[in-house]
Amino acid sequence: MIFKLPEDPDICVSVINMKLRDQYASLDQLCDDLELDCDRLITTLKDHSFYYDPLTNQFKSI
Repeated sequence: MIFKLPEDPDICVSVINMKLRDQYASLDQLCDDLELDCDRLITTLKDHSFYYDPLTNQFKSI
């Protein structure tokens, strides 16, 4: 099953962060399970001023 992310970057970050907080210990686990391209996700969110912080396992605004 390929997971469809919301188009709006703010909503997308919210959904991803919720899943990271509640279901996944790392971004790699989330991407593997939901069949997402991790590099593409990071790049797309970086283009919208978000970065992934592995210490907190969350995306944050730059």
